[in-house]
Amino acid sequence: MTDMPSKLCSHDEMLLKLRNWQADGEKVVFTNGCFDILHAGHVRYLAAARKLGDRLVVGLNTDASVRRLKGPKRPVASEDDRAEVLSALGAVDAVTLFDEDTPEALIGMLLPDILVKGADWAVEKIAGAKAVIENGGSVLTVPLLEGRSTTGIIETIVQLHCPRQSGR
Repeated sequence: MTDMPSKLCSHDEMLLKLRNWQADGEKVVFTNGCFDILHAGHVRYLAAARKLGDRLVVGLNTDASVRRLKGPKRPVASEDDRAEVLSALGAVDAVTLFDEDTPEALIGMLLPDILVKGADWAVEKIAGAKAVIENGGSVLTVPLLEGRSTTGIIETIVQLHCPRQSGR
């Protein structure tokens, strides 16, 4: 780990930080994802989410959760590495891991002021949306940077380095 203070928090630590921020009148934004092989689309997305409030909390899928969602060859980067990279971003105030397939229970515990996902998600399909709305919060979507995805990066690497496998 670097000399930079860690932004990675347990769920209990995250809840305490979030409540303190809210008690100070700050609007807390929550988003989540795998963030495997961080790219410009992720960075722009997180910056846009952060602009919607005063603090940005990122729920990060654990390695086991990513494998269940994306397959046995993912994630490429470990949860520790992904958490460290996210923690280095100025837009991110805190990172907390979740092992479930969705962060619904985590969101229901934290109850952020604003829940954000990419514009490719319908609000009614966003995990945790109901709990946030029922608590008086907002659920918003932000535009995604077209043509940027971890899956696309991996496919490009395979095509460049394993041309026989690229036509699968």
